[in-house]
Formats: sequence, structure tokens, C-alpha cells
Amino acid sequence: MRQIHLQTMVMALLVLMLPVSAHAVELEEAARQAAKQNNAKVLSAKTIRQNNGRTHEIKLLTNKGVVKTVRVPDNSKKKKKR
Repeated sequence: MRQIHLQTMVMALLVLMLPVSAHAVELEEAARQAAKQNNAKVLSAKTIRQNNGRTHEIKLLTNKGVVKTVRVPDNSKKKKKR
């Protein structure tokens, strides 16, 4: 439990050190949700251009030691159009 709390604090500090942008927040949130849904740790997270949009590509390490890649569409542009 303490390790999860420490990881959350470290992620929050890293996000605060990044330049402020909606894109960075979206990527960090996507990575956090992917890790939670897969009961895994985030190894890396990046945004890639794909077709006519952007996709967050998140590499996870599962509890069984398997590296898994999850792709999440970046919907930040859709939210801004409202």
C-alpha cells in the first residue's frame, strides 16, 4: 500500500515538473487508468500520431512479469471543441 502511495506521489511530482499543457495531463491520466485497469506498473508512455489523430501508447508491466502495450485514443481535441 505504501509503495502505491509513493508511486502516486512521484508521478504527481513528475507531472508538476512538466510544462503545463492539456496534452501532458491527458497522457498522464491515460497512463494511470491503464495501469489501474490492468493491475500493472507503467514502464513508459508517449503520444504518437496515427492516421488523422493522436494515440497514447502506454507500456505496462503486469504482476506476472509480462510487458503489455495499451493504446488509448487522445480525445483532448474533442473535449476542447465543446
